[in-house]
Amino acid sequence: MITSVLRFLEVSKPIFNLFVGINASDINYSAGRYDTSVKPPLDVGFEGIGDVVALGLSASAHYSVGQAVAYVKAGSFAEYTVVPAKEAVPLPSVKPEFLTLMVSGATAYISLKNLGGLSEGKKVLVTAAAGGTGQFAVQLAKKAKCHVIGTCSSDEKSGFLKSIGCDHVINYKTENVESVLRKDYPEGVDVVYESVGGKMFDLAVNSLATKGRLIVIGFIAGYQNPTGTHPIKAEFLPAKLLKKSASVQGFFLNHYFSEYKMALQHLLKMYEKGELVCEVDLGDLSPEGKFIGLESVFRAVDYMYMGKNIGKIVVELPHSVNSKL
Repeated sequence: MITSVLRFLEVSKPIFNLFVGINASDINYSAGRYDTSVKPPLDVGFEGIGDVVALGLSASAHYSVGQAVAYVKAGSFAEYTVVPAKEAVPLPSVKPEFLTLMVSGATAYISLKNLGGLSEGKKVLVTAAAGGTGQFAVQLAKKAKCHVIGTCSSDEKSGFLKSIGCDHVINYKTENVESVLRKDYPEGVDVVYESVGGKMFDLAVNSLATKGRLIVIGFIAGYQNPTGTHPIKAEFLPAKLLKKSASVQGFFLNHYFSEYKMALQHLLKMYEKGELVCEVDLGDLSPEGKFIGLESVFRAVDYMYMGKNIGKIVVELPHSVNSKL
């Protein structure tokens, strides 16, 4: 379905999407949890990468037709998306690896930079470490010379995490995470990059060291519930934090867009220099095969919530040359 092609302003340009990213929060947005005023039908999908097919008057001063760009904007689950020129990110080519950085990579980079207090020797726990954003938290913490512990759910994910430098991988399907942390890190961990929620959040709080920091970037365990949340032992949280002089802080990328372009430029340079692995999961191992076309978006979302992906889930939108504007 072609959407929004004819309503672009002078400062905008339509993007011919070739790859779109899947995020755990896609179902939060579609459920109206981010903006209760938004009602169906609504544009969904947060990020895409493709070619410029037309330009507004002001946009033509900075971009050209056929140029590869990426963007973060609601409405990426479409063949075409209209994007304000100031929100587009020029790229050397259209590669799905670049798309992994737009939300997942930027979230890890900005949150750890602002809230993590990373330094050499710090012990960093990353939950869902083999996922879209977890992979970057692991690598960026290693770049800061930290000791990184990652949780995951399979031997395949464990192997991937070891390949990107994770010091200690815990497969929660075969190991008791809390017992392992208590045994191997009796003084606790200094930083937690937490995206699971529920019991994993409670476990992470219990595992904090004195002056430890827990960064909440999501709570995927609860997103499919009617309320979008999962119960935690909140009544004990103030006492636990006080006892350890510890902290819990949330991170929502939308509140840090003033730092976004700088962060993205840094991450792009790291990738182009071979200093950063950008793992993409296009669904090759999913039951029905690779995620191709908008009709496969729902399969890609289900695949993520089954915990099957390694790296960032990306859907390919193939088009013939004749389908461009």
